[in-house]
Amino acid sequence: MRQLLLAAVALLIGTSSCWAQGHMGTPQEQQECRRDAARFCRKQLGDDSAVQQCLQEHRTRLSRSCRKVFESHGM
Repeated sequence: MRQLLLAAVALLIGTSSCWAQGHMGTPQEQQECRRDAARFCRKQLGDDSAVQQCLQEHRTRLSRSCRKVFESHGM
């Protein structure tokens, strides 16, 4: 029972930190923007928030599929 409680606490902590950082996208959404991230945001790779901001700054140059990801989140 104690292990289950610890697992639940760990899950909640992980979930809340994810919400605090903002939406980083589903694995499929990330895949849609992976090429654009490598092309425009190479220096920021490894920092999801910085990559997201970088992609937004290059919005007019993004692939259609990556732009759709941002549009689907109202960005």
